[in-house]
Parts: sequence; C-alpha cells; structure tokens
Amino acid sequence: MRAKVAGVLAIAGVLSGCGTATSEQPPQTGPGVLTLENATAPAPGGEVGEASTEFADAADMKMWTKLSDTEKDVDRLAKYDVNKTAKGSMYLEPRTSAWFGGFRGPFVYQELAGDIVMYARVKVEGRAGGQPKRLFSLGGLMARQPGSYDKPNWVSITTGTAEKSGQVEVKYTQDGSSKPVELAVKPGWVDLVLGRVGRVFVALYREDKGQWKVGQRWPSTLPDVLQWGVTAYTDWDSYALLQKDPAKGNAKQVKGTPDLKLTVDFVRFLRPELPEYADPLNSASVSDEVLIKAMTPAGA
Repeated sequence: MRAKVAGVLAIAGVLSGCGTATSEQPPQTGPGVLTLENATAPAPGGEVGEASTEFADAADMKMWTKLSDTEKDVDRLAKYDVNKTAKGSMYLEPRTSAWFGGFRGPFVYQELAGDIVMYARVKVEGRAGGQPKRLFSLGGLMARQPGSYDKPNWVSITTGTAEKSGQVEVKYTQDGSSKPVELAVKPGWVDLVLGRVGRVFVALYREDKGQWKVGQRWPSTLPDVLQWGVTAYTDWDSYALLQKDPAKGNAKQVKGTPDLKLTVDFVRFLRPELPEYADPLNSASVSDEVLIKAMTPAGA
C-alpha cells in the first residue's frame, strides 16, 4: 500500500540537542514562526489511513508483514498474534534479539510513502509481569529503509527497560551507527508517535493520563518509501562477546533469557501537514507545543 507523497519541506537548521534548538533561529515573531492557532492536527483517513489497524479481528494480522519473511532473516519472534493472546490487540513476544547498530531484531510493518504520523498505544512487560529485567528489552514503533542490511537506516521510539527500567528510548540509526536517547517514563500503557514531515522525523510520547512530550527531532535523508511498523526486542546481556560482532550475532538465533511481552492496542496512520515556512527542526520556528499539535491526532 502506498500513500501519496506530500511536499518536501526546506530544512534550514541543524539539529542540536533533544527536540529543540538550532544554531540559526528565526525571530520569535513574524515570517517563519508557526503559531499554535495556525497549526493543524494530522488528517485521518485517505489512502494512508487505510493502513490503520485496531486489532479487533485476527484477520487484521494479514495487513502486517514480518521482516524475517520478506528479507529472509532469522525469525526472532517466539509468539506473534492478533486478538488472541490479548483481546483486541497485537501481541509480540520476542526471542533474544536487538535493534542496535548492525544488529537486527523482530519487526512487523506496512510499506508506506510520504509524510506520515504513526500513532500507537503500547504496553511493555516482562514475561512474568512487571518491568523487563534484561537490559535493552524494549517495544514500540520503527520506520526503516527497506533492504538496509549492509548499512542499516531506521528511526524508532520504544519503551521498557534500556540501561535501566522505566524508559522511553528514541533512536536514529544511520548507516549502521545508532544514536539512542533515553527518557524516564512511568510503567504501564504509553502512547507513542513516530512521524515524518518532509525530511524531518519526530518522536513523541505520553504516559497514561499524562501530557504529550517531544522525545526527539531528527534531520533525515531516508527515502520516500519506508517500512512503518512495530518492533520488540530483548536480552542484550546474552549477546556477550557477540556485542561487537553483528554479523555473527545476526547469523543465528542467540540463546539467552528473553524477558519481554508487547501488547499493542492499535496503530493508526495519519497525514501531517506544515506550512512551507515552518522549520520543524528549529524550535524557534516550530515550538514543542506547536509540534505536538501538528503531529498528534486531534483529541488524543
């Protein structure tokens, strides 16, 4: 399924820090500044909206493709179903796996093009409940360049246990080099947004009954058509000496102690739009408050 390509925005700034400043910023008022009243929420429906899934029926699983099937990788999902293990939800239980640098983990996706907001409600737990106990046991959203095994390119926002439990991790991997940022979050259900506007990616999150927060803004040169979907991985500890050898780590299923289960209530796709004068990499042009309005569903 392909969505129509939206216009590419000019990127005037250079990213610096988590979700905010650039070295060259426009004035606080006047041309180049998008105000809250002029910002619009992303539009539901249309071709991209047809990819949205509420997971109310096991047949919804047919809309999603496993990366291990299409790119002939090791299947690192011990359990994967829709409206079965968790009623009205997608459920993933990964084996020992990782998405970091050149390492590959589980991923189910739909191939879409253009400017997109991917919005989901997820819950990450250890296999016995509570927070996952193994390092880098995370689940959430990813947008990936198809076929990028030799030089991996993708962005993600996940939640669970990173270097410590109760984290949201936002990560941009370019040509196999991963740059993660970890942010504290309460356990339980978390709303996640991963979106692209032109060649700018943004990651946002919200704790249950909390307020939306900007996790990161990234400049990106990823192609128009990407794999947009859900990932879950766990148990980085068990890679041991293979942590410096992704080729060997990817070649077979690593034995370990996986400790993650991911429940996804829904995944909804929407079409974002910003005026051409707005630079979403620049917080003086598009503030966090305005970015949140432009990249989260109305009323969410």
